[in-house]
Amino acid sequence: MSRRPALGRGRANLRTAVGSLVAGLAALALAGCGAIPGSVTPVDEAEFTNELAIPPLAPSRVVDGTRVFSLTAQEGATEFLPGVQTETWGFDGSYLGPTLRAERGERVAVEVTNDLGEPTSVHWHGMHLPAAMDGGPHQEVAPGATWRPTWEIDQPAATLWYHPHPHGATEEHVYRGLAGMFLLDDDASRAAALPQEYGVDDVPVIVQDKALDDDGQLEPGNGGEPGILGDVVMTNGTVGAYQEVTTERVRLRLLNGSTARTYQLGFEDLDMDLVATDGGLLDAPVRLDNVRLAPGERAEVVVEMEPGETTRLRSVEADLGNVAVPFAMGGNDAFDVLELRAADTLAPSPEPGWDASEHAAGDELDEADASVTRTFELDDSRINRQRMDMGRIDEVATVGSTEVWEVRNTVPIPHSFHVHDVQFRVLSIDGEAPPPELAGRKDTIYVEPGKDYRFLMRFDDYADPDMPYMFHCHMLMHEDDGMMGQFVVVEPGQDAGTVPGGGADGHQSHH
Repeated sequence: MSRRPALGRGRANLRTAVGSLVAGLAALALAGCGAIPGSVTPVDEAEFTNELAIPPLAPSRVVDGTRVFSLTAQEGATEFLPGVQTETWGFDGSYLGPTLRAERGERVAVEVTNDLGEPTSVHWHGMHLPAAMDGGPHQEVAPGATWRPTWEIDQPAATLWYHPHPHGATEEHVYRGLAGMFLLDDDASRAAALPQEYGVDDVPVIVQDKALDDDGQLEPGNGGEPGILGDVVMTNGTVGAYQEVTTERVRLRLLNGSTARTYQLGFEDLDMDLVATDGGLLDAPVRLDNVRLAPGERAEVVVEMEPGETTRLRSVEADLGNVAVPFAMGGNDAFDVLELRAADTLAPSPEPGWDASEHAAGDELDEADASVTRTFELDDSRINRQRMDMGRIDEVATVGSTEVWEVRNTVPIPHSFHVHDVQFRVLSIDGEAPPPELAGRKDTIYVEPGKDYRFLMRFDDYADPDMPYMFHCHMLMHEDDGMMGQFVVVEPGQDAGTVPGGGADGHQSHH
């Protein structure tokens, strides 16, 4: 299958042109009696006539007490538009991948085989695991090779996901279709009064946008700031998707799987209960009109429907905060994402509710335990005025320690901040308590320009002075252009070692 030009390449001086882009768009918006365009990236209206594709649950086998999954990254073709075969990538298929599922306390292994013509990797986004198993840019899998990470699941039930993380090519690999969900269960989630039948009343909803050329092929590498904003929106790879609802309540596991677009998802005619965020269940359901999800963020919502009712999940104009020219960043776009069609008779569903896990006390974070505060400033393409260097350690944390990370977006463009290995708690935003929808466990968060965020996190279990985890912007063009740093977790009194890919200088920043 022929290869198209790689994403992210040929972008000479793109980041330095951000100021000129914003200024030019602002001038355009103000021209002609001050008329403001509705959008520079309008989304096509879809006919909701295609049944939602549900990624299959990945098969597994138990070998010597370890649950073993297998994934193969491969090329293929997918029919996004009627009669058009679009060249895509997927795991175990032409587009996206199966849903992996495991229990807290289980030991798992994933045999990852790369059948592509170039190196890739698989990062377990939101997972707490050893750095060598993380699937970041230091764990690339060569063409024809197989990588077998193994670890023990030791974190609350949550909707996580997996996707490639090759240095400088993450946007391309995710955009072409390499992604899937990884669901974790525990005692609390199993006993919860929540819809739990996968694919029936517990539905994965991976929302993505694509730009297709006149031949119906993906157009990689054509994005301005903040990256590719496509005019074709799909759910689980289905354009114009509908889902038949057979129960009074349905649970939607929402994932923003796009590379750049931020969604503000909700229903115009229905309320919804937010029951979980990135890292797991909230303390109690939160009634919301909509929820904002930047690339990489997840949310679980429960919606109640009436017999025979039809409704649509819709992305309204996204609140991007104080960004320059929001219409150029997708902020003025509004469009339907998924249609829900309730049957004439619906099986009863309980009111959402759950008790705390038996692990809750050990999982809790206490700001009084924090021993280190670090500061991170994000500009257009750098974190703390530095671009990613595979051989440089930017931060050194001590295993078992609790830290506060202070993050500020200093430029008027969107950023989404993601930390590997940990789930953090938002302490404050501009000195105020976070809203209820941001009060749960998070690993990725939209950081509005000009606001100060404080995150609390603990580095449990895994020390490795030579293998780093990442922190970065999850708007993937920004990540590929160098908006990423590395940290290692070490034993008390231990220094950073030598990172594969270059010599580490052992630099530790206590800002």
